[in-house]
Amino acid sequence: MPKFKTYPLESISVEEALKKQFCLVDIMTRHFSGNELLSRGDLGVVPGLNQPKYTKKVEDVLADYFGTESAMLVRGSGTAAIRMALHSVLNPGSTLLVHKAPIYPTTKVSIDSMGIKAKEIDYNNIEKEPLIKNVSAILIQYTRQQPEDSYSMKNIIKYFKSNYPNTPIITDDNYAVMKVKKIGVELGANLSCFSTFKLLGPEGIGCIVGNKKELDKLRKENYSGGSQVQGHEALDVLRGLTYAPVALANQANVVSELVERLNNNEIPEISYAYVANAQSKVLLVEFDHPIAQEILKYTNSLGAAPNPVGAESKYEIVPMFYRVSGTFREYDPELLKTTIRINPYRCGADTIIRILKESINKVVK
Repeated sequence: MPKFKTYPLESISVEEALKKQFCLVDIMTRHFSGNELLSRGDLGVVPGLNQPKYTKKVEDVLADYFGTESAMLVRGSGTAAIRMALHSVLNPGSTLLVHKAPIYPTTKVSIDSMGIKAKEIDYNNIEKEPLIKNVSAILIQYTRQQPEDSYSMKNIIKYFKSNYPNTPIITDDNYAVMKVKKIGVELGANLSCFSTFKLLGPEGIGCIVGNKKELDKLRKENYSGGSQVQGHEALDVLRGLTYAPVALANQANVVSELVERLNNNEIPEISYAYVANAQSKVLLVEFDHPIAQEILKYTNSLGAAPNPVGAESKYEIVPMFYRVSGTFREYDPELLKTTIRINPYRCGADTIIRILKESINKVVK
């Protein structure tokens, strides 16, 4: 029997992913000429824009695609996107409403370093929570922070907009963009933040989409040439986003297939397999005995990636066999001994089954 129940996000189908791809490409053709999309863009601080012309065009595409007033590409991946979004609506000493769960480590650093007061309530049972006074902003992480998280992004944003009508809502959409039907801003949040590196894009580039007021403030503060995302990087964001939806939908299908096969006892040494958003949508494999760490000693030599690069970046092709995430370990330290997480990336279920069997055989022997 499973040790706990997980509530993974509902992935879009391959057909829905194709529609996202087609929609994005259609919007690209409305903002760019054909020869522009075959270029590497421009560089530097263009007079009147204070950024590369192509970067501005890509941001306009992203704003149109997500149905927002504005979009901004930033340096520092999803971490910086969240940090800047918090900065756009909060001052030191302000109160930020967060979910009662382990906060994603890099987000916690941002909260602590900015002198923000975090007030926790349980998003899973939001209707039972008392209303908090003097809240300056609300942060919602789209993917799960702990195994029992089950809240619906749509429902919780609706609740906050009703009960905290003048409070800005920021969503951390890392590991959710191009996997779910709608991200935070499409459901009513003020700002959504994510890393484009996790969407087959360039290293270190994050994105914020949402209200023009907050993003205009951030643009004024990030005026130097060195802080600008260059034209070629912005175009690479679009190229990655184009291919990400279908690749991620296929990845989700492989995870579902693996859960079904492993829970039908294809590998006897595995007691249970789960689908979990930890933080990306992955397979959690629980062994009958505490052999998880021993298993991971062999998977690298069998062709599996031993660690994440960007957790679904363009470099990650072979499957990753890795320890459970930090937030899940904080929830239950025993998971380190019994459970591993597997992200298929671009491989099929048979490859993962083979690596699991071979590594188990080495441990048993």
